Amino acid sequence: MPRRRREAVARLEVILLAGPALVVFLAFVIFPVLMAAYYGFFSWQGYGPPTEFVGLKNYLTILQDPLFHDALAHNGIILVLSLVLQGPAAILLALLLNRRMRGQSLIRVLIFIPYVISEVVVGTGWSLMLQTNGAFNALLEKIGLGALATDWLSDPGIAIWTLMAIITWKYVGFAVILFLAGLQGIPEELHEAAAIDGASYWQIQWQITLPLLAPTLRIWAFLSIIGSLQLFDLVYIIWGQYIASTAGTSTMATYMVSEGRNAGNFGYGNAVAVVLFVISLVVALIYQRAVLRRDTDGALTGSSGRRRSRTAPDPQVAPELEKESVR
Repeated sequence: MPRRRREAVARLEVILLAGPALVVFLAFVIFPVLMAAYYGFFSWQGYGPPTEFVGLKNYLTILQDPLFHDALAHNGIILVLSLVLQGPAAILLALLLNRRMRGQSLIRVLIFIPYVISEVVVGTGWSLMLQTNGAFNALLEKIGLGALATDWLSDPGIAIWTLMAIITWKYVGFAVILFLAGLQGIPEELHEAAAIDGASYWQIQWQITLPLLAPTLRIWAFLSIIGSLQLFDLVYIIWGQYIASTAGTSTMATYMVSEGRNAGNFGYGNAVAVVLFVISLVVALIYQRAVLRRDTDGALTGSSGRRRSRTAPDPQVAPELEKESVR
């Protein structure tokens, strides 16, 4: 087959395979973002064509609104605490479940179950249990710890930690399963060789397991960061649009719904959606550039940090290189 024809066939294969996914991506991701950016320039009530052009007023209002600043700060706190709380807990659980033990499969299922439960069910259940007259405070009274009973949902000093406990309970199972998959790819011979050399269990985990698990850790951290920036459902179900801001658990997504759709100002809500998209995109690009690049490049680097050439040496230089290698 001629070369040009092979190239044409290869391009056709790429178009046929990637075309449908590209169409879906453009239709359900790029087009909605562009429409949201367009509506963000109007004061729009959600029906009919937008006619009241306000320019950058919506975006300036977002940047100047203290409620949005609070929501952005809460997203930042959730992001950091998610990494700090879920990461170590998931690693310890994964190391424990990676060893042969009785009931291993049952424990894995029990840890993973919260992740597959609907956010609506989780939010409704926890909101009922954590009310002032709910099951959790009643349990504390029963076991003689009634002094610890408090308003777990409305107290601004406690609510954010309540949210983090719920998030950790729900999503740590996903991290555990992800880390277990990464641990399966680590050769057991490395652990055995280190043990023969006298390394302790924790030295083996610190010097061998964690470095080899680093790519999986970086992927999980990326997913956790994006999820923390876009957190909505649990907060909105448990705290609602009014209590979330006073309890200190509001997020950019709940702010978008409360100040946009619920306030009847869909133009402003679209502007908030664009700001949220831009923040998430910038964070994702920075993380990919600074952290994930080492995993996606797949190229060897020399001591100077530049890629080593993968091309064959020049035939005239090959004998000299062979002499140098002999020396």
